[in-house]
Amino acid sequence: MKLLGKGSKLYSMFLAKCPVCHEGDLFTSKAYDLKNFSDMHENCSHCGQKYQIEPSFFEGAMYVSYGMQVALLVTVFVGSKMLFDKVNPLYAMAFVIALALLLLPITFRHSRSIWINFFMSYDEEIVARKVEK
Repeated sequence: MKLLGKGSKLYSMFLAKCPVCHEGDLFTSKAYDLKNFSDMHENCSHCGQKYQIEPSFFEGAMYVSYGMQVALLVTVFVGSKMLFDKVNPLYAMAFVIALALLLLPITFRHSRSIWINFFMSYDEEIVARKVEK
């Protein structure tokens, strides 16, 4: 199994694919379609897996998103202070906040994709059954 190939969790997480078959998309539109960036399919178009396995399932993704945003903010802030020593901290913080807002659709989607992959795994049998049909 390749690190980023089909069958790996990273494949499903980074490409926002169904965690069970790695074929169907999790989201209905592109990330920067700001009206619809959070809309998800209810089921996988390939294997039929239901994505929201219980009510409010994706609320747990907020913890993943929070961790991703904090890591991003700290890394960019510390990096900017190290590279540009005499930068006013308020300017650095404004840059970090603007970057976080700009990347919000991406971190939102990745946090949901990571969260669902905690609870579901790739199933070669489902993929094999679909290929046979």
